[in-house]
Amino acid sequence: MRTELSIEFFPPQSAEGADKLRATRDQLAVLEPGFFSVTYGAGGSTRERTFATVKEIAAAGYEAAPHLSCVGASRDSIRGILQEYVDAGIRRIVALRGDLPSGAGAAGEFRYASELVEFIRAETGDRFHIEVAAYPEWHPQAKSPKDDLAAFKRKVEAGANSAITQYFYNLDAYLHFVDEVRKLGLDTPIVPGIMPIGSFSKLARFSDACGAEIPRWMRKTFESYGDDSDAIRAFGLDVVTRLCEQLLAAGAPGLHFYSMNQAAPTLEICRRLGLKA
Repeated sequence: MRTELSIEFFPPQSAEGADKLRATRDQLAVLEPGFFSVTYGAGGSTRERTFATVKEIAAAGYEAAPHLSCVGASRDSIRGILQEYVDAGIRRIVALRGDLPSGAGAAGEFRYASELVEFIRAETGDRFHIEVAAYPEWHPQAKSPKDDLAAFKRKVEAGANSAITQYFYNLDAYLHFVDEVRKLGLDTPIVPGIMPIGSFSKLARFSDACGAEIPRWMRKTFESYGDDSDAIRAFGLDVVTRLCEQLLAAGAPGLHFYSMNQAAPTLEICRRLGLKA
């Protein structure tokens, strides 16, 4: 049975970045991913760049899935974006609460991702396959694991089809989260998000900000390599490949790669997994 893959990009900020992303996309297309997703900046700050990237991916013959966040947005603005995606032939959306840009005031007309999912369904029916976020190590702003599970359940009941997780390196966190979701009576596919590791210092900063744990044994091993970037990359590839092997053996429905607009790490992990087309 073929493993379903998906790959995430962020919208480029320059013509040079756009050229690089096209090359990256074409390199990763050999993996035959189910879709390429494109992130959406805080408060819609990358709206036009996200839309342009999504349209270009779709025009090249690949399935594109734009991220859409609702905090700071009005219903009219979201309605307009949805119509743009309908007109462009887009069939999949990653629906998120998102963050307000720094210094922004009001949260807009949506408070939670579940409200966005409900709105998309009310406006467009079954037009879109809706992905939502899941947090195996719990959302950093959740009051408790129970509250976070309740929030996930509301997103599913509002009409989400499947979920993509925040990245993690603790296999048990994912398995426990899936088990807790199943206890709620939900059979929603929960695809693990995979973050390849190129730079430990960048990973540590990013993980501290988003609440993803780097296990102590990993952190200490990375720190022992100092500035040896080749050793860090090699160890990172071993760790992430092993995690993917364990996830697939445990029945994960696919893998979603946070590519950071780089092709090589994802390609190498998939080669090691025997997933290259």
